[in-house]
Amino acid sequence: MEVNETYTHNFQFSQEDVNQFAKVTGDNNPVHIDAEYAAKSQFRKPIMHGMLGAALFSKVFGTLFPGEGTIYLKQSLQFLKPMYVDTPYEATFTVREVNKDKNRAVIETIIKNPEGFVCTSGEATIMNVDKIKK
Repeated sequence: MEVNETYTHNFQFSQEDVNQFAKVTGDNNPVHIDAEYAAKSQFRKPIMHGMLGAALFSKVFGTLFPGEGTIYLKQSLQFLKPMYVDTPYEATFTVREVNKDKNRAVIETIIKNPEGFVCTSGEATIMNVDKIKK
């Protein structure tokens, strides 16, 4: 891994994915799972849990970039725009710092909607002794 290295991952979640996330976490806020309720909200339709979108970061770090062996140490998050089911999103991961002595990297994490607006932003710290080394 090198500073400014970037990885992009496209994804989307279905309403069933949102329902399963609600079941696993216990967050059954109707704005996520009840279309009639959500229609009366400021969002006009159900929104995804912010943490469901951010959970994608764990998938990417552990399996794609940098991949196997990655330990996810830290994450900051800001939820800036709502995310909706069956909508394509783009997650971008940009390496901001590399500490090869400790096998760690700080990575900017951003999710953008199809219009290019940032929905979720943050910064992760990861460790990978096989892929971040001297």
